[in-house]
Amino acid sequence: MDDKDGYFGESVAAGYDRSAADMFRPEVVNPAVDLLAELAGDGAALEFGVGTGRIALPLAARGVPVRGIELSRAMADRLRDKPGGDEVAVTIGDFSTTQVAGEFTVAYLVFNTINNLTTQDAQVDCFRNAAGHLAPGGCFVVEVGVPQLRLLPPGQTAVPFTISPTRWAFDTYDVATQAMSSNYVTIVDGRAEHWSLPFRYVWPSELDLMARLAGLRLRDRWQGWSREPFTGESERHVSVWEKP
Repeated sequence: MDDKDGYFGESVAAGYDRSAADMFRPEVVNPAVDLLAELAGDGAALEFGVGTGRIALPLAARGVPVRGIELSRAMADRLRDKPGGDEVAVTIGDFSTTQVAGEFTVAYLVFNTINNLTTQDAQVDCFRNAAGHLAPGGCFVVEVGVPQLRLLPPGQTAVPFTISPTRWAFDTYDVATQAMSSNYVTIVDGRAEHWSLPFRYVWPSELDLMARLAGLRLRDRWQGWSREPFTGESERHVSVWEKP
């Protein structure tokens, strides 16, 4: 791990957009931006873990003032170098505690980023931090996967999600602590390179309680950004909590 930039240091930031190319496709990005722009209304948006600007830049291009908080300077540098990057002010810091000036009508966390906070305390702090930045009536939006524990037979701790001749990827789960990790093995020039990223998985009901502790209330929960119904079979959710 790069201590300054967490787990998203220069070596990861340099190839991040390429490795996550599927998430940059318009059919993935546009529904998220549509919903966030609607929630922002005439106000401003704050992204926790803004990264290289996958969502923040197109949202700003819609005319929504956007600010971001990002731990990794290497990732923030990539955002600033992109067209429109100067329109998104980025504050370097831990988004669970770092504060920025201003009041926002929407704050948001996308692409499982809430799981990058690897303790329950940090996740609770994140909700409190979001609530502290919101105007009355403002919303906090989180996109995150539903833990896939149903795929674990007794005695198994790993669930693969990518298998190819040159790349393997799998998640590991500790059901006692809710610790998990995503692990990537890539074959480059005949040699295997391994990268592992720690997470803490969290249930929708647990997030609702965190929101309640922060003074927020659940307004909507969908399976995805296009507002598909959330069911017991949904593998992820987009949840919206409102500040009274």
